[in-house]
Amino acid sequence: MKIYKNLFTKIISSENLFSAWEAFKIDKRKKSDALRFEWNLEENIFQLQRELKNKTYQHGPYTGFYIQDPKQRHIHKAVVRDRVLHHAIFSIINPIFESTFISTSFSCRIGYGTHRGVEALERAVRKVSKNGANPCFILKCDIRKFFDSVDHVTLLSIIKKRIKDSDTIWLLESIIESYKSVTFARERERERE
Repeated sequence: MKIYKNLFTKIISSENLFSAWEAFKIDKRKKSDALRFEWNLEENIFQLQRELKNKTYQHGPYTGFYIQDPKQRHIHKAVVRDRVLHHAIFSIINPIFESTFISTSFSCRIGYGTHRGVEALERAVRKVSKNGANPCFILKCDIRKFFDSVDHVTLLSIIKKRIKDSDTIWLLESIIESYKSVTFARERERERE
């Protein structure tokens, strides 16, 4: 297994942070929070970079809202600067882990997605059912509150097996642990109900 070091300087480089902004803004050009960030883009990017270099960076709060997809889902979104940083991290560490994913994992992967997932399912159904000659059963399921239930210690231990860069681990831990406040708030909501 290949070990990766010295990733932090790549993540926080000006080039990577500005590229992350370009990737982030693609479908958010008219969103008010993205427009505010873009209004002082250079200042915002360089401020983020300084905080990362000085290790004074702190992940901001999450905003909760509901969507119908098709069932109602409670979504939590980070502020723009944090989402830009998420893109910057993704661009550097995704290639490290991409090859470890199973071939039938389609969500949130470059070049994959819903349409490729449906095509793979159709191929599997045709194969198992011998082109419709035999009955075939499919289980559709969703893990309730999956991201809320991911064990952070386990997740970080998986990451640490491949990444041996203390600065990058500090950054990933701060982002992963920032989500605890969301899960804590949800638990308090449930207790009130």
